[in-house]
Amino acid sequence: MVRFFLTLFFAAVLAASAWSQGLAPANQNVGIIYNRETTFNMKVSTNRGFIPGIEFGRLRTYYKTTYFHLSLGELKHPKEQRQSADPILSRSFRPFIFGKQNNFFVARGSWGVKRYFSEKAKFKGVAVGISYSVGPSLGILKPYYLAICYPDPDSPGDCRIFHEKYSEENASLFLDENGRIKGASPFTRGFGELGFRPGGNASIAFHLDWGAYDEFVKALEIGAMLDVYATKVPILVTDENRQVFLNFFVNLQLGKRR
Repeated sequence: MVRFFLTLFFAAVLAASAWSQGLAPANQNVGIIYNRETTFNMKVSTNRGFIPGIEFGRLRTYYKTTYFHLSLGELKHPKEQRQSADPILSRSFRPFIFGKQNNFFVARGSWGVKRYFSEKAKFKGVAVGISYSVGPSLGILKPYYLAICYPDPDSPGDCRIFHEKYSEENASLFLDENGRIKGASPFTRGFGELGFRPGGNASIAFHLDWGAYDEFVKALEIGAMLDVYATKVPILVTDENRQVFLNFFVNLQLGKRR
């Protein structure tokens, strides 16, 4: 999947170069009709994450837009592997990720600039440009609960299910690969025990806009995003965790100018 995104990224680089060389602006003094734009983002990243967001932009010139971006998504460890729940209890429990300690959600805010390389026809063609942004992030840690089987003293051979998050006391059960884990607990467990990690984010992308100066926004971005935190984020128990996350992404933008 990373190779796929890299291929798209470099293809966009070549396309942008061709457009910037072959479509020089015909008139540097062309005015703009709209002052502001609002777009909804649907971003898919290489860590198998979906990141919905919204942008509020202001059209400064024909070739430059500044914007404020808000989004919420989940950052995953690259070595997460989903496993099936106990087949007998599959209707009761969800598939689980072995060794996962916390879900890590990220609320991002950033200020950015979008620049077009060249003018395009008002009704046809694609405007090619670049966008870049930087801003603060708030990481949200939610304990990851598993359904763990304990022998039932009143019924030999059966077990009682307890929903538990990772701790030093239950480490041997939480990391048991021999059937004691029956599946993931309901997703709502752990929301009363949230922890927070401040951080920062930055992104850069090639921007392809079908109708860059029309009322309706229809754009695609291919780029890279960086998330940085002061300390390592405890997502997994059994593997080295990170404080820096680099991901490539494809982002579809739909919205309206006014």
